[in-house]
Amino acid sequence: MKKALLFVCLLTLCNLTLLAQTRAVHTPEKSAIHVPPQEIPEALRTIYSNLGTKTDLYLDTDGWSLTGFNSYGGDSSAFSIALPFTPKSNSHVSQVRVAVQYAGSGANQVNLSIYGDSNGVPGTVLAGPVTVKNLPDYGTCCALTVANFSPIAVTSGTRYWVVADAPTSGTGSDFVGAWDWVSKIILFGGSNGVDGWQGINIDGLPAGQVLGTIP
Repeated sequence: MKKALLFVCLLTLCNLTLLAQTRAVHTPEKSAIHVPPQEIPEALRTIYSNLGTKTDLYLDTDGWSLTGFNSYGGDSSAFSIALPFTPKSNSHVSQVRVAVQYAGSGANQVNLSIYGDSNGVPGTVLAGPVTVKNLPDYGTCCALTVANFSPIAVTSGTRYWVVADAPTSGTGSDFVGAWDWVSKIILFGGSNGVDGWQGINIDGLPAGQVLGTIP
């Protein structure tokens, strides 16, 4: 229930309807392309991560829709996604790695930013946006979309947000993509005995990692 309320809170921030914020994409076929994730620079440490193993970082065929205002021919609908993280110790964030992928329409680029928290939703932008180009294709695994930031201080026990979105106009405003979910299958559903039991992701948390230095 807490996660459901989290996404409802984001609706108010983005002026979206409930249908818009809970819009998900799903492709039942298993990924045909598998590449290893990018190596973590030796100087960086993990401040936050919900990623799985190197061969199963995230659900490559399930995720939240991520689009710009001029996507699909300009339907005036934009879907932005935010991932909360809380550092366990005082740190400096310098890189985020997320499972944001390109769905084959619009400019192949997305903006990533770090926000402070405002009563449970993203508040003031603290860093970014950083425009990342040439994203991995949707339905593949396990390359990540990586954004580098000038080191920004974060405080232990304080919530922050990684936000993925597209610009409201210009290049990138027609972006169509997805932020894949964490590989956490916790519910099984059947299709009237035809296809047998299949895992259904009801966690819904976007997959990602926050890196930096920890004094």
